[in-house]
This record gives sequence, structure tokens and C-alpha cells, in this order.
Amino acid sequence: MNIKTTNLKIEGMHCAGCIEDVSGELRKISGIIDVSIDSWKKGNAKLTVEDGVSRADIEKAIKKAGYRVSRQISEFGKEFDFAEQFDLIITGGGSAAFSAAIKASELGKKILMINDGLPIGGTCVNVGCVPSKTLIRTAEAFHNSNHPNFFGIKHGKNRINFKEIINQKRELVSDLRQKKYVDVISDDPNITVLKGHAKLTGKNMIEVNGETRTADTILIAAGSSTFIPDIHGLKDSGYYINDTLYELEELPKHLIIIGGRYIALENAQLFARLGSRVTVLQRSVRILPTEMPDISEDLSNYLREEGVDIKTGVKIHSVLKQDDKIVLKISVKDNDEIIEGTHLFIATGRKGNTKNLGLEKLGIETHGNGFIKTDEYQRTAVPNIYAAGDVTGEHLFVYTAAYAGALSVKNAFTENKSEKDYAVLPWVIFTDPQVAGVGMDENQADAAGIDYDVSFLPIENIPRALAARNTKGFIKLIRNRKTDKLIGARILASEGSELLMEISFAIKYGITTEEIKKMFHPYLTLSEGVKLAAIGFSKDVNKLSCCAV
Repeated sequence: MNIKTTNLKIEGMHCAGCIEDVSGELRKISGIIDVSIDSWKKGNAKLTVEDGVSRADIEKAIKKAGYRVSRQISEFGKEFDFAEQFDLIITGGGSAAFSAAIKASELGKKILMINDGLPIGGTCVNVGCVPSKTLIRTAEAFHNSNHPNFFGIKHGKNRINFKEIINQKRELVSDLRQKKYVDVISDDPNITVLKGHAKLTGKNMIEVNGETRTADTILIAAGSSTFIPDIHGLKDSGYYINDTLYELEELPKHLIIIGGRYIALENAQLFARLGSRVTVLQRSVRILPTEMPDISEDLSNYLREEGVDIKTGVKIHSVLKQDDKIVLKISVKDNDEIIEGTHLFIATGRKGNTKNLGLEKLGIETHGNGFIKTDEYQRTAVPNIYAAGDVTGEHLFVYTAAYAGALSVKNAFTENKSEKDYAVLPWVIFTDPQVAGVGMDENQADAAGIDYDVSFLPIENIPRALAARNTKGFIKLIRNRKTDKLIGARILASEGSELLMEISFAIKYGITTEEIKKMFHPYLTLSEGVKLAAIGFSKDVNKLSCCAV
């Protein structure tokens, strides 16, 4: 049974008895669960109803009581007419949806945003980027306080209040959701937000809360959610996903993580640093299997040094909940094992939130785990219906979702159409050391038939890292040998992500390594490593002075 809420504006009431009359008629409708009316003067009604209760039934009951429905109330308390026309309807309330809504408003369009599931702001601010990164920073501060890199500082015995850490996380999430999402559009007269499940019923029609809304253009920005693998017993094991893991108020004693990519690894280190025993179970023969082995192997070693137990080549046969334990029967390279823990976290990829959207009826194609296929302009198989963000399965980052949402609106409402372009896309995995990349790696360059060479610079060659006593990792630049232009980079370093944009600009605008070497890079900054790596194409940096140019 699906439950939904509907907010209405009722006119004609003149006393408290009117509220009783209206409520009485509404409660006669099968499927009405709750009726709440704030006052007869304001007439704001909130109904909790089951799917199947139609708008017509509600209006008929209110009319029978002697009153009328004049307007519907949006998510942020904004009134709008039932008959109001919209240029754009957006399904979803995350980064792609907000970016599209703001762009469309700037073009003078009327937008209806329909949000369901997570609160306004979507995955990133509520259960993804924001909560995970503040918890990662918390764990980093705690770890460094107890494990200083300097011999002159004694190892600490600091402790944590995990419940307070989670409360502080909640405060940040709430604050950013309000300031960066709700406040941004709540006063925009062009944008209306409704809470409810949207379903496509035609190429210009969407049904929500028993009503049909129409628009010339529709954008599907419904996001993604955790893909749950088919493992015997998993469904009944009480597992956690990123939506629920960050709401724990007690630190897990032993956290078992299924998965070995960025979400799994960030959380493995985070919880290990806070004091949990952590076991990572990865199906592939190594973590981060799409990256080159040097990244995977070095990061594995660093995580293991911090106590994370990483098992690769794992096949999981069953999961069983036994009292306060989670018991997994697995095999590792044909050797059977039993793993017992207190909590189980699933980080096995994402799936598109496309269930019950009505895609099949319109012939909108999907691929992979329910992701929507789009063309170079973000259009689906139906030309006036676009899709953007995680729901497309293409580069699942908040910043690419925002880009795709705005691009969809530009292509839908302007003559100056542009194809999507992810040729220079920087990305980061927020472990410590961080894994950061942009452009091609060696395998991709080889597949593209490019004559390339590589400069590999261990972090221990960077004076800033030596001064900080933190020399984990490397910088790897990849260039086109013929043109001397960079085509890619991979970085494994603490705060290595801060080096990405210089390299990204160099790739995008064709800056050669010779030109990079001529640029001033302040001494004792991490960015000096980019210059040293560029020098490494032609010289051995181990034989250079600190003042090398």
C-alpha cells in the first residue's frame, strides 16, 4: 500500500463547525487515512491518503459539505491554481532537478518540480556527499590526533562521542539543505514544488497525487539508489545502505562491507578510524578494479596498515541474522570461510530510480540497472522528455548531475543546443590518501591508439610532503608523446584532489608539459608536485635541487 499526502486550500468555511463538516465528509471516502485542517480562517488542509483516492472524490466530498477547493499548496507552502500551466515538469528534487529548475526560471519558464523519496536536495546533501565527507573529516581529525606524523608529538588517547558526531552531521545536513536548496527556490515565483510520486501517462502528461499535470517538456531527474545484490538471506539480514548507515547512534563493533569501490572504501576507512573493526568483501580480484593496479595495490596496502581487512576474489553464499550477529558464508579463491560481524553495509553499485515511472508505456529505453538511455542532448527516446543526473547512470557525481540538468533545459528551450561533453572530467575518491583522476589512464590511451608516455612521481619527492611527514602515494601524468600535451593523470596523495584543476585546465586547453614547467609553482606547496612530475618526462627529479626549473 502506497501512502501519499495532499495539501489543499478550502474556501467558504466560516466557523470551527465547518472544519468538522468537511472532515466528516472526507473521512467517509475509503482510503482517507487522516485529515488535518489548520483553521477555518486559513483553510489549509493536509490529507493522508492511499493510492487510488482521486482528486475528483476529494473535491466531491468537500463540495457536498458546502465548500470548495480553490488551490493546492506546494511543498514550501506556496499556493497555485489547479489550472496553472507549466512549461517544464521535473521529476526529482536533487542536483539535476534544481539546476534545471533554476536555469528554466532564468529563461522565464514556469516549472513544476515533483519530489518523492528523499527530502529536497536528493542523495548528495541528505545521504551522500555531505554526510559522508563531514564524517570522513571527523575520522581523519580523530585518527591524526592519536597517530601524529611527528616524533616530537606523543601518541594521543583521545576518545569519541559517536552520538554527538552523528548529531553534528545532522545539523550540517539540515543547514545545507535549507540554505542551498529550499531557500534558493522557495521565493522563486516560477518554481512550484510538490511532494508525491510522479508517473508518466503520456508524452506531455504526468500523474501525481491523483492529478494529471501537463507540460511541453518533461525532465526525469529521479536519481539513483543502492543496488542490492541477490544473495541468499540478505533481504532479512537488516543490512545498511548509505541512506541508513549515517543515522546509527552507536559505533559498529564490526562492520562488514560488501563492495570494493569508492563508497565501500571511503566508509571502510572512516569507520575503521573511528574505532570499528572493518572487513571489506570484494568480488573482483582487487579493489577499484577499473583503475590501474598501482592505484589498487598501494591503496590496499595503506588501508590494511590502518587495520582494514580487505578480502578480494570473494563469493558470498549466504547471509544470516543470528541474534546480534550477522553471519556470512563466503569463499575466497575457493577456500570456504565464515565471517561474523555486528553490522552489514551494502555498497555494490547503484540503480536508477525508474520503477513505476511509466517508461515502458512510452517506449523510453533503459540500460544496466534501470538507468535511462539518453542521446547527446540528454533526450530520451521521446524527444520532448529529457533525463539527467544519476537516473541516466552516466557519471554519478553531484556536479555532473547539475551540468546535465542545466544542459537539458538549454537544449529544450533555446536554439543554441549543445552536446554533452565529459572529455575532461575530474573525479575524487575521498580515502586518505585520496584517489584523484582526470582524462585517460594508460589502458585507455593504449586503446585509443595514442603514442603516450608516463611520468611517475612518488610523493616523497615533494618538499611539502616531506615537511608534513606524509609521503604516501604518487602523481602520475600521461602525455601524448608527439604533441607534449597532457591527456590524463592519476593521483594517490593526501589532498591530491586539490591538484586536479591545474591538470584539468592543461588537458582542456592543450597546455604542454614544457609550458607547465615554466609556470611558477610556490615552494612547499603540494602543487609543486605537478611541476616536478612534468619535469619528470625529461629529467630524473632525484638528481635535481629543490630549486629546479
